[in-house]
Amino acid sequence: MSVVQAVTEERHLGLDAMPCDSLRLMSYNIQAGVDTQYYRHYVTRSWKHVLPHRERMENLNRIATLLADYDLVGLQEVDAGSLRSGFLDQTEYLAHRAGFAHWYKQINRNLGKLAQHSNGLLSRFRPVAVTDHKLPGMPGRGAMVCELGEGAHRLVICIVHLALGRRARQRQLDFVAQLVDPYDYVIVMGDMNCQCQAPEMREFVGNTGLREPTCEQSTFPSWRPMRTIDHILVSASLKVKNARVLDYPLSDHLPISLEVALPEGLALSY
Repeated sequence: MSVVQAVTEERHLGLDAMPCDSLRLMSYNIQAGVDTQYYRHYVTRSWKHVLPHRERMENLNRIATLLADYDLVGLQEVDAGSLRSGFLDQTEYLAHRAGFAHWYKQINRNLGKLAQHSNGLLSRFRPVAVTDHKLPGMPGRGAMVCELGEGAHRLVICIVHLALGRRARQRQLDFVAQLVDPYDYVIVMGDMNCQCQAPEMREFVGNTGLREPTCEQSTFPSWRPMRTIDHILVSASLKVKNARVLDYPLSDHLPISLEVALPEGLALSY
């Protein structure tokens, strides 16, 4: 475990901590800003995963416009600054473009100048702590844990990008279940590469008591959604509203979002 590389911009609004009624969240696999619209694009546009191009920046700007409506965003398949992104830290860029004061990145597969595969976190509220964890299995998969607020009412948000193989996912979900077990108010979200009814997902839900309001809404592929592999799971103690998959095909995944009512007495700092 380590503290995630973090950058914040302080905003002096005369407010330190204030109670909030709800939090708007989104999870989005942005495919490093590549706009994939058909299966054939995985071949014909494969060069975009290696080399920079103008369309990537235009697509990132469209993504930023979408993110601006939310309070906290978990990102998967973000590039932390390599040749293919024009050496741009995409998490930082999206934070600036969408007006987030706090952003954090977790580099899980560092290929140097060629690619830096990452998870990202954007937040309007200042986390009490953000830590990263390398997930079991082959190198390249990670989880970020963000804590908002303090004491018994703290909210813990875990952002993950799981493996393609079922056995590896099983081990990773077992690991995540242990990470969140000590907390009463938990949200786990990300690209889990398996559907709601997969055995490993059913076991994870059984072990943690988390529930998923959007299990019937598919997210992949974005141009013809048939599989539910992007998830936001929440504690039974959290009231959920406006849970939905958004029809914004700016990646090969669709974004998933919801709003949660926060525990009474939880104060968040900007």
